[in-house]
Amino acid sequence: MDVTTYHNDIRRTAQQLAETRLTLANVNASTFGKLGFYSVDGAVDAQPLFLGNVPIAGGTHNVLYVETENASIYAFDADTGTVLWHVSTLLPGEVPSDDRGCDQTTPTIGITATPVIDRTRGPNGAMYVVGMSKDSGGAYHQRIHAIDIATGEELFGGPTEITGSYPGTGSGSVNGVVPFTPAQYIERASLLLMNGVVYTAWSSHCDALPYTGWVMGYSADTLKQTGIVNVTPNGEMGGIWMGGAGLASDGTSIYFLDGNGTFDPTTNAQEMPNKNDFGNGFLKVTPSSTLTLQVTDYFEPSDTVAESTADLDLGSGGVLVLPDVTDINGNVQHLAIGGGKTRVLYVVNRDAMGKFDSNADHIYQPLYSTITGPVFTAPAFYNNTIYIGPAGDHLKALPVVNAVVATTASSQTTSPAGNWNFPGFAPVISANGDTNGIVWGVENTTPTAVLHAYNAGNLANELYNSNQAGTRDQFGNNKFISPTIANGKVYVGTKTGVAVFGLL
Repeated sequence: MDVTTYHNDIRRTAQQLAETRLTLANVNASTFGKLGFYSVDGAVDAQPLFLGNVPIAGGTHNVLYVETENASIYAFDADTGTVLWHVSTLLPGEVPSDDRGCDQTTPTIGITATPVIDRTRGPNGAMYVVGMSKDSGGAYHQRIHAIDIATGEELFGGPTEITGSYPGTGSGSVNGVVPFTPAQYIERASLLLMNGVVYTAWSSHCDALPYTGWVMGYSADTLKQTGIVNVTPNGEMGGIWMGGAGLASDGTSIYFLDGNGTFDPTTNAQEMPNKNDFGNGFLKVTPSSTLTLQVTDYFEPSDTVAESTADLDLGSGGVLVLPDVTDINGNVQHLAIGGGKTRVLYVVNRDAMGKFDSNADHIYQPLYSTITGPVFTAPAFYNNTIYIGPAGDHLKALPVVNAVVATTASSQTTSPAGNWNFPGFAPVISANGDTNGIVWGVENTTPTAVLHAYNAGNLANELYNSNQAGTRDQFGNNKFISPTIANGKVYVGTKTGVAVFGLL
């Protein structure tokens, strides 16, 4: 039942398959609704995480971990709302960062990205979280923390200041070196824990230059930096944010989309860009035996340079790494899917992603007309079906048959009457194995948001929404948020706390 990372697993399937309480029969306005609200000191942009049966202060609790843009971490008793502990990622004399003149994360920036938890590390288990701050001298800081899940105390000698540099002549470079300047970046993409390393990725404040695209790894045991790669070292931009979705993985490599930025259309003998600039791409980064990081494969749309120029970046949406699927010839295919502002979904073969050709896209399967809106959220996967909710479009179910994604939805939502507002619908699934599949997500409306629940087998069948009972179930909106489902409850982050839904 634990939810230890964004969308439940490193593939980012968004499946919660151990949910026995919430069913197709009892998720309706008569028997399901808002149970309470857990107040915090700032906006909740990170997905809340959940652990069952955590020993704390002589007792055992189901715990909901909530992070805020005021740089706070709360451990709530997930069932009663009691605050078990509350700590800050700020050091003495510091405050959360201001919004750096950008209205995307405002008025303060503290903890934006969804953390990751490992119950096996430290005396009780560790939560890894990145916090941004500003000190009394006006300097900005990015730090990675390891927090004891039972006490809130710092582990492993942390926190560690996030710093870095990379060879290159790109944006902000000095004498052939590109520095990581903490003030210029925000950690928006959710953290990934893979093989003992915590990976972070970096985007900008409203495309304010200078900035480039970075992925960094830190040891889960020591918080020391293990690897670093810049994906636009001789260019500019290429930030990694994906609407807050997580860096995705198959357990060996890391997959993500990066935003508008420099791409070198001239490639070398290995079909890699000759200056190692991968802006606006679908990228695969693989740690080597020495834990260094490098881009080992990629896909770039044939018109990628024009897309970046027009702000039609691929990196607005998230990546889903599919479980292994078998094609009609009996061959196992290793696939991933993602899409951005261009209203195209790209299905890549993770073993040969397609690279770049200005004349055509050499890709496993492009879906050019399946969706009609831009993607600012991450897809989900359940029962051999991909669920995706673009802005300005319906939530759609796309079956995967013989390792081919359907180009037409098997079902789609009919309510609300219009299409999803920006940023669209980030689906998550609760189910008891392959039964009672329910697709959940939040509609971003002002001033109140709407929690929706749909039958995963037929999205035209809406089971519940939080407007059906008048004001009883209403709660405040927040732009990029995915619900967390655990132990019969649905937890939704807002600008002031977490709304808690369950059986009445």
